[in-house]
Amino acid sequence: MPGSSGNGAVTRSTLRQQIAAALRDEVLAGRLKPGQEFTVKEIAEQYGVSATPVREALVDLSAQGLLDADQHRGFHVHEYSVEDYRGMLEARNLIIEGMFHALEAGPERFQDPDDPRLAASVAGVRRRGEEAQRAASAGDLTVLIGYDLRFWRELAAFFGNPYLADFLHRLRLQSWACAVQHLRRLTDLRGHLWSGHTELVDALSRRDITAARAILTTYSADSLALIERLAAE
Repeated sequence: MPGSSGNGAVTRSTLRQQIAAALRDEVLAGRLKPGQEFTVKEIAEQYGVSATPVREALVDLSAQGLLDADQHRGFHVHEYSVEDYRGMLEARNLIIEGMFHALEAGPERFQDPDDPRLAASVAGVRRRGEEAQRAASAGDLTVLIGYDLRFWRELAAFFGNPYLADFLHRLRLQSWACAVQHLRRLTDLRGHLWSGHTELVDALSRRDITAARAILTTYSADSLALIERLAAE
């Protein structure tokens, strides 16, 4: 029956998304380490589900650049290099610079502080930033990553181009996956993690693109220097 088939498809799709999210969290938490191998069967048994949604979830994560498929053998966690991280930062900066240009060209964005919908959206992004800031100050990398990804996802939505927003989200996922393998080696991350989220929102709310650029230039330079230093140890 069409109704039953449709419900089954929705259930499988939801399961696929849940498995993909769980495995993505394992990679970002550093519990699935770069180069670590596994099969569809192993993951299906671990989560107590059939192979089909697992295989689909793993293909999704491969498309996001977090996993690699080993023909006829299974999958392994993608291994990023410091050079990869450098390229990710460069790409992120180019995308964000494009968003800054859109903000300069489009006066309606962040323009009317009396617009209740805009004010509520900006307040929501700022709350994500505050949570990310607290996690960064506490050195809680796992909590920081979650809020940081949400912060950038919601902030990017203001610029009106979902393709740029999706690309930026993908790059941030990849750059965190690359960074965590080094950051997890530090016993105390306090003082090492970027916490300028609310400063960036405030600068953009003032339409102070110069200040926003300066915040992100410092962020990128400090992040790259930290990862390069940790990778060399």
